[in-house]
Amino acid sequence: MRAVIQRSKQASVKIDNKVISTIDKGLVVFVAIKVDDTQKDIEYMAKKIAGIRIFEDETGKMNNDIKSINGQILAVSNFTLYGDMSHGYRPGFTESMMPPRAEDMYNKFIEELKKYNIEVVTGRFGADMQVSIINDGPVTIIIDSKR
Repeated sequence: MRAVIQRSKQASVKIDNKVISTIDKGLVVFVAIKVDDTQKDIEYMAKKIAGIRIFEDETGKMNNDIKSINGQILAVSNFTLYGDMSHGYRPGFTESMMPPRAEDMYNKFIEELKKYNIEVVTGRFGADMQVSIINDGPVTIIIDSKR
């Protein structure tokens, strides 16, 4: 699995010009499922994201996690994170897991994140979404379960 995590002050997802999810302070997590991912990858990623300390403490150090700030997570499926640009100018997506298996894995990932008592809202798997983010920092971290 691969995730791009952005610290945000506010974020939302629209589908067909209708807001379906919104968060205030928290994390926007774009997540992709790789063809060989397993439950172990899901558990690893959820634990890492729940524990990532990228929110500032009273001294200004990035020392707080999402629960410490009572933040929320907006999780958005994004198979293009496995876009391979090693040949030519159009990305290939052979490393991305195909639906419906990818959707099932994505839903399991969301449920795993919720086990950490974090409020998690989502986009809609496979939909054409417009994601609006007010970045905080900006702080952007990439996590890959295979590294």
